[in-house]
Amino acid sequence: MDNSVAPMMITHHDGLQETAISSKKNPSNGRWRAAIFIIFVEMAERFAYSGVAGNLINYLTNVLGQTTATATAAKNVNTWVGVSAMFPLLVGFIADSYLGRFHTRTILDDIVGISALAPVRHHRTVFFIALYIISIGEGGHKPSVQAFAADQFDEDTAEEKAAKSSFFNWWYVGIVVSSISATLVVIYVQDNVGWGVSFGILGAVVAAALLLFLIGIRSYRRHQPIGCPLTRVLQVLVAAARKWRVNETRCVGCLFDG
Repeated sequence: MDNSVAPMMITHHDGLQETAISSKKNPSNGRWRAAIFIIFVEMAERFAYSGVAGNLINYLTNVLGQTTATATAAKNVNTWVGVSAMFPLLVGFIADSYLGRFHTRTILDDIVGISALAPVRHHRTVFFIALYIISIGEGGHKPSVQAFAADQFDEDTAEEKAAKSSFFNWWYVGIVVSSISATLVVIYVQDNVGWGVSFGILGAVVAAALLLFLIGIRSYRRHQPIGCPLTRVLQVLVAAARKWRVNETRCVGCLFDG
């Protein structure tokens, strides 16, 4: 069953085109039936990310031997966090324009799962490769998953609009619970049991999240990518250049709303 929502091209009187999304959705898909999977996937992702980031500087100093260069370890952590924060700008653009949120989230979560399961102990090169692969995966997950969750609810339906508001309340509750759990549980395991066990837990959580997401694959509503938004910006600029000498517009229907 095709659960996708296809884009439509609308042509205005002046020849400009814009992309719109058809509002036709299968009423049996989406809503809480699909959104509950996404909440648990986000909780698992937050748990794994917080488990890695929360004690990363201790791993660099105590395991990878940067004990004499704590400043270098801190620099490495800050660089990784910064790269992870910047990737969503690029990958979010690609997701909305070309790949779609569903495919971006699925593909890049596979990447995160593979990197989380990589053997990192005492292998500095492998460790940093895996760490920055996680950044790439985060870049696809963050801008896609929350918008993909919102796609499961129809704003034009009063019942689903109210359910959407309730969903995001539970969404942030899940994020807080998973982040606190990672801080309490994973970091305790790292300090008192072993780093290998802690990274194994994180890898298993990411793998379970991917499996859970795929279990709900038939219930999701999926929007198709709308194409490059820069095209619409250029269309507006061209239209403005063509009409820059016009004092007023007599045909109200000829206005381009964007």
